[in-house]
Amino acid sequence: MPIENDGVMIILSSPSGAGKTSLVALLSKLKNFEVSISHTTRKPRPNETPNQDYYFVNEEEFNRLIKNQEFLEYAKVFNNLYGTTRTQVINYLNNGKNVLFDIDWQGADQIKNKKLDYKLITFFILPPSKEILFERLSSRDMKDKLIAEDRMKQFEHDVLHWINYDYVVINDNLESCYLKIKKLIEAEIKNGSKDYDKEFIRRHVENLTS
Repeated sequence: MPIENDGVMIILSSPSGAGKTSLVALLSKLKNFEVSISHTTRKPRPNETPNQDYYFVNEEEFNRLIKNQEFLEYAKVFNNLYGTTRTQVINYLNNGKNVLFDIDWQGADQIKNKKLDYKLITFFILPPSKEILFERLSSRDMKDKLIAEDRMKQFEHDVLHWINYDYVVINDNLESCYLKIKKLIEAEIKNGSKDYDKEFIRRHVENLTS
């Protein structure tokens, strides 16, 4: 059983472009919340800071960490490797910090399967529509429309994993989405009542995939 003073693990996953990274950034400003910084083999984007947004490493270093079993989870996403090292996360949790994970469904599955002795809350973020998702993907750092189109093809596969998460939240407005997630986290930690309509989410997923 989790110790009362231990932190809580909070996973946010989403199809590319649905907004999980922005939501993690907002949640990280809350008292006692820390972000688990992932290692990745991909190149930094123009707005990213090494060792703050990600630990950017080459494949040789990433494979060394795999070999030494230092990852809590790792996955290959769009031909790049991403992984979360164990030590930093466990130290945060043991010191009563809530740890936020910005990871995809593969990493979320691995952490769930580890059955760590800490409370885990999982969120899957969805866009309001495929059209808005494509606009978001096209307008960020992806000037190449082919990249955005590849992400859209992957979306059809990724969205099916919503069923494996505790909560699914639609990001039609960043601030309201953040507040909804914040309330659900607070309710989970305090064992309060949760405002959550799973059937509404199911219908939304059907619209996204039809």
